[in-house]
Order: sequence, then C-alpha cells, then structure tokens
Amino acid sequence: MRPAEHPEPGQVEPTRPGDTGTWRHLAPGGPTESRREGGERATASERVHRFTDNLSLRARLTLIYGMLFFAAGSLLVLVNYLVVALLLNAMLSEDSAADLLAHRYLIEEVLTHVTRFSLLALFTVGLLAVALGYAVAGRALSPLQKITRITRHLSERSLHERIALSGPDDEIRELADTFDGMLERLDRAFDGQRRFVANASHELRTPLAINRTLLEVALSAPDVSPDLKTVGQTLLETNARHERLIDGLLLLARSDRELEVRNRVDLGEVAESVLSQLSGDIADAGLHLRRDLRPALVTGDPVLLERLVGNLVENALKYNVEDGEITVRSGMYEGRPAVQVENSGKVIPAYEIEGLFEPFRRGSADRVGSGRSAGLGLSIVRSVVRAHEGVVSAWPRAGGGLVVTVCLPLPPGEVGAR
Repeated sequence: MRPAEHPEPGQVEPTRPGDTGTWRHLAPGGPTESRREGGERATASERVHRFTDNLSLRARLTLIYGMLFFAAGSLLVLVNYLVVALLLNAMLSEDSAADLLAHRYLIEEVLTHVTRFSLLALFTVGLLAVALGYAVAGRALSPLQKITRITRHLSERSLHERIALSGPDDEIRELADTFDGMLERLDRAFDGQRRFVANASHELRTPLAINRTLLEVALSAPDVSPDLKTVGQTLLETNARHERLIDGLLLLARSDRELEVRNRVDLGEVAESVLSQLSGDIADAGLHLRRDLRPALVTGDPVLLERLVGNLVENALKYNVEDGEITVRSGMYEGRPAVQVENSGKVIPAYEIEGLFEPFRRGSADRVGSGRSAGLGLSIVRSVVRAHEGVVSAWPRAGGGLVVTVCLPLPPGEVGAR
C-alpha cells in the first residue's frame, strides 16, 4: 500500500476506495499546536511562585500553622536560654572570682544541654503540630470539599440538587446557602425555558396540522387551476418545513433535560438501522455509501442516540455534492465508543465549523439541500452528546466536506482499547 501523504493542518486524508476501516483523525500541527523551539526558561522565582500556586488550601494552611509554630517555638527556646543563663549567673553572683571561673565551664555545659534538648523537643513537637495542623485544616475545610464535590457534578440537567450544608451558622454555611439560592433561581429559569419551548412547539403543531389538511383537501379538488395548485404546493412545502422545525425544537428541548432512560445500546446497530431507513434517499441522491460498522456499546437513551446518528447522516446527505460519498464508521475510537460520519461537499472554512453547532445556523447558502433543513441538526447532535456526557468534534475534510466524530463514555465496568 502506498504511504499516505501528510495532510494539511486541520484536514484529513482524502477517502480512498475501500479505506473505510481507517478512522479520520485531526492532523497535528497547526497554529494552536505549534511550539517555539528554544523558549525562555523559567526563573527560580517563577518556579517557586508556580509551586506555591499549585498548593492546595489545606497544604497552605498546614504550612502557615507549621511556620507559626516553629517561629513561636524558636522564640520560646531563646527566652528559655536567657532565663536559665540569668538564673545561673544570679545564683553564682555572690561567689568569688575564682569560684566563678571554676563554675563557668559547668554553666556552659548546662546551657548547651538545655539548648540541645529544647531544639530537639521543638523539632519533635513541631512535627506533631504540623500533622495535627494538617488534620485540623482538613476538618475545617471538609464543608468546602462537600460544596466543591456537589457543584462539580451539577449541570443544567441536575440543578435540582442542593448542597444543604448542616453545622454551625458560620461563613462556610452562609456560602453554601448562597449557592443553594443561586441553584434554585437557575433551576427555575431553565425549567421555565424548557417548558416554554415545549409548550410553544406543541401549541404550534395544531394549527400547522390544520393548515396542511386544508391545503391537501383544496389541492385534491378536480377543478383546481394550475396557478392555485402551484401556490398550494409551495404552501405545503413551507408548512412541512415549519413542522420539521417544531419537531426539532421539541427534540432539542427533550435532549437538554437529564436522561430518563439509560439502556445498553450498540452504536453499530443504531447506525445500521439509520442507514437502512435512509438508504432510499441516499440512492436517489446518487451518493456512494461506505460503511464500517463495528460494535460500540454505550449506556443511554436509544431514541436520542438514534436521532443523533440520524441527524449526522441526514446532514451528510443534505450538504453533499453530485456523485459524492458518505462514509459511516462505528467502533472504538481512542479508547471510547464512537461513531463517525464523513461526507464530501463544498469546502468549509475551519472558522465556520463551530457555528454549525449553533441553532438555526447553516453553512454556505449554495450548499445542496440547505433549503430542506431547519438548522437544528447539529445543534441536536451536540445537545444529545452533552446529555450522554460525551464529546463531539468536527473538522474540514480534505477536498471539501465535513468529518464529524462523536465519542461517548464507556458503560460501567467496560474497559476500552485504543
């Protein structure tokens, strides 16, 4: 096999016939990954500053406790030395000069032993004080650790949880109560937003269904003029587009909530089901389909995961070119279950890709099939991926088109292979 040429930064190798088993990777290099050779070395002060910045609050408190104890202990040893020296000198002040010279050696020996044992006691008790200070700091900071642990697991889908810190009414309790009040307000705001989208979408579906029925009945009459039939067909297409938009909004509102169903799902089977449903559309569009579907077990909502893969394939179908191709892969990607959809198409600038995941955003207006899209496909994909705690990434495909990769967490108890 001929070795592949090195791709440009931010692109992948062009798809070769029969090369469906190769995952597309974002090429290393590029502006954000480039490193200067021979960079400036950090000075000693910067290294010390970086070390202190990396210390935890518990370690800092322990260090402060220890420094204060050794400073106070050193002062106590000095005072003890002076007191003993003064007492010995006072006791021998009435002796003659000859007796003072005879006892000077004894005084020095006593002061040396007192200093030595005082320093040894200071070091021993200091270590014990540092250990006790570490334990006391941990005990004092345990409420903060609880606040951090709970807030770390919070997201817009689990804002109903509360810290509910118990204990004395101190500054930490006030901080926890403040967090609980903020979570309460955020929970009400997100719930109100979701209810508004869901209720508005449901309310709009009824008049659209009535409009569709009236238009179909009117167009089925035998005496309908050609001009009226043309206008009616245009209105039916507009009505259908609005129905797709509302369905997308409903699905987007549902995927933004916390998962209510968690089953073991094989992404390979999901992709196979989606491709069988869209095989007719792909064939009618004249696109060449390549597939490499391997088992990829995840835990999640089967309906949302099917919609995720369906949106990726539909996006690749709509925004393609004549005689183009679509490649669908599933399996283990970098140690995690994943599905990847690659399609040919117009050249997409890298700076436009992030905007494609925003609601009601599409690529260039001249892309094939953009008029049939509501602009919610990739937004729903990102929302479903977030609900499943996964990651979605996209980058331009060499020669035009897009490569979208979705990686989801392994099921509990599974071990991934790279």
